Amino acid sequence: MTRTLALTRAVPESLARCELTHLARTPIDLARARAQHTAYEHALAVAGCELVRLPELPEFADSVFVEDCAVVLDELAIATRPGALSRRGEVESVAAALGAQREVRSLTGDATLDGGDVLALERTLFVGLSRRTNAEGARQLHALTAPFGYAIVPLAVESALHLKTAVTRAGERTLVVNPQWVETRSFASWERIEVDAREPFAANVLRVRDTTICAAAFSRTNDRLRARGIAVNAVDVSELAKAEAGVTCCALIASLG
Repeated sequence: MTRTLALTRAVPESLARCELTHLARTPIDLARARAQHTAYEHALAVAGCELVRLPELPEFADSVFVEDCAVVLDELAIATRPGALSRRGEVESVAAALGAQREVRSLTGDATLDGGDVLALERTLFVGLSRRTNAEGARQLHALTAPFGYAIVPLAVESALHLKTAVTRAGERTLVVNPQWVETRSFASWERIEVDAREPFAANVLRVRDTTICAAAFSRTNDRLRARGIAVNAVDVSELAKAEAGVTCCALIASLG
């Protein structure tokens, strides 16, 4: 039987010093952020995940956002090279944890790539070219994954932090997308649900087994998903969102078996 692991990391005391690209810095209630993260981990467990908590990294303000440190596929994992220099010390512990489950390869040289810029849909890896991910990162990802049959589709990302801020998988053959932040022609073979225009950040959801975890703040878009038969579990991540977080970035999902 397939097991699903969810790698997470505690919210550091230094979260208020996190990297910000598109949002203005506002005060973060650390206790509330930690309570929200605990509830988020509970949602992962309810969805069928086994939690694997990575070592705390209190000196790294963004270390709770583990998704950016790796791309996890069935055949291997790729340790990334985050675009923000302040985050590169987060990668080693993520790679070590994944190395217990599968082969891990790494990006090198001038490559930059955040896991939040990689959307894996079947055998295609859509890679957002953003402020955090460059063309060399996409090229190296292709070189590492092509032997396993993966294709790469690069997409420009300008108005959002990551590709997964603009589009994610919500159902078996369904995406949720903000068409203002990413062109949708590359996803023509997929059913698409557009976010409510009043909820531009609602395109970031996390599908785990048969459950789709969504941010509770985006009730209009979440209702659109429910209307299409998608099982939604809405969680409050409002404090984490002040650090430009979505529901994908606080976990790395790895299947076993």
